[in-house]
Amino acid sequence: MREYDIVIGLEVHAQLLTSTKIFCGCSTKAGLPPNTNTCPVCMGMPGILPVLNRKVVAYGIKLGLATHCSITRRNIFARKNYFYPDLPKGYQITQYENPLGEHGFLEIEVGHSSKRIGITRIHMEEDAGKNIHDEHEPLSYVDFNRAGVPLLEIVSEPDITSTEEAVAYLKELRQVLMYLDICDGNMEEGSFRCDANISVKPAGSEQFGIRTELKNMNSFKNVQKALEFEINRHIGIVKSGGRVEQDTMLWNAAENRTYSMRSKEESHDYRYFPEPDLLPLEVDDAWIEEVRSLLPELPSARRRRFQLQYGIPEYDADVLTQSKPLADYFEKCTHLLDSPKEISNWIMTSVLRVLNEKGIDISALTVTPEMLTDMLSLIKKGTISISMAKDVFSEMAGTGRSSAEIVKSRGLEQVSDEVDLRDKVRDIIENNPAETEKYRAGKTQLLGFFVGQLMKATRGKANPKIANKIIKEMLDS
Repeated sequence: MREYDIVIGLEVHAQLLTSTKIFCGCSTKAGLPPNTNTCPVCMGMPGILPVLNRKVVAYGIKLGLATHCSITRRNIFARKNYFYPDLPKGYQITQYENPLGEHGFLEIEVGHSSKRIGITRIHMEEDAGKNIHDEHEPLSYVDFNRAGVPLLEIVSEPDITSTEEAVAYLKELRQVLMYLDICDGNMEEGSFRCDANISVKPAGSEQFGIRTELKNMNSFKNVQKALEFEINRHIGIVKSGGRVEQDTMLWNAAENRTYSMRSKEESHDYRYFPEPDLLPLEVDDAWIEEVRSLLPELPSARRRRFQLQYGIPEYDADVLTQSKPLADYFEKCTHLLDSPKEISNWIMTSVLRVLNEKGIDISALTVTPEMLTDMLSLIKKGTISISMAKDVFSEMAGTGRSSAEIVKSRGLEQVSDEVDLRDKVRDIIENNPAETEKYRAGKTQLLGFFVGQLMKATRGKANPKIANKIIKEMLDS
């Protein structure tokens, strides 16, 4: 029986795929030289005025609708006041009392059961700059290029009760953001960042324990490991009669442990007040319905449809819908060839292998849906075997040549002419009387010997299905 209940709430910051920042015209492009992508607005110079990027609002509405949130009609921006070197204004423009979206939820699958995780709020805000610490000298630098890049913060209810649920929630939310085409979901580069609030309490207790906030987790694996460490740390403190301190903790992936960064702030520590330089934002029904009309089929709905429409297993549907471009690739293939399970098998093995080896997205794959289905058609016709097809696919992925070109240039067509194969089998039987006699005496495992001899005689091109049938017929006659 479990001694303690785990309580986890997650705060996700999603960097939006807009071309300009939230309150100015500076580019959001990453990788530029430090402090070259700034202006008086995002640097907070005296006398400047921010202007809200309309697309940021549209993207926020989009996510709100996709996660079943109610959309706030009258939005008010706020100043969150705190001092940190990467915050040029000394405050962050965000939303506090009037977030863009509230009271939504996300359905997750853990094992074979589903669970609804509540979403408290979704609000818009600007990002801070980036501190860069010198590894060799006691110096730190600040790059303000990222200051003012638009973010959506998505705050969950404390409904998550295990590390597995936490990872499932993050994966589902990330998929939704990527399907909506509003965030690239890159955790390593910080486009999708997660902070976790964790506490433990005696099993069945209504009273929540003291929570800590956990930061600096840049992969799903690190999220799970960091949460597990912090949960065990809490339980250890409580069991020993100690008291958990309400701290902000940093995850150290190199040491696989957490460290206290600072005491955890409360909302009053930030002295929120309405942003005086931005008027209230009115979101009317027409705007909401306009955005609603642009919503794509979301990952969970697509997974279910793939299973029902194409008759593929749940596992296949999960893999194929992990990204919208991959799911689109699969569906384009099924429109060209009615063999969904075979197509699924090839995508999950050969296609994903090439994508992983090359570190590319499906959009950069040289093997188009037309090329893949043409190759599968050659297998169905018996022109090439599955083992030959694997070589053909590899060459297609490397050269961009069609399967028909490769098969013709390399002379890979299978020998399916039964008359020709029977002549060759007859010669093999006549040239191997001892093996023939043993087979006919009951040592049927020698069938493989005769198949091997035929493959040798045809340089591996004999159609395996036809070859087996002919050899058995002629040996049994």
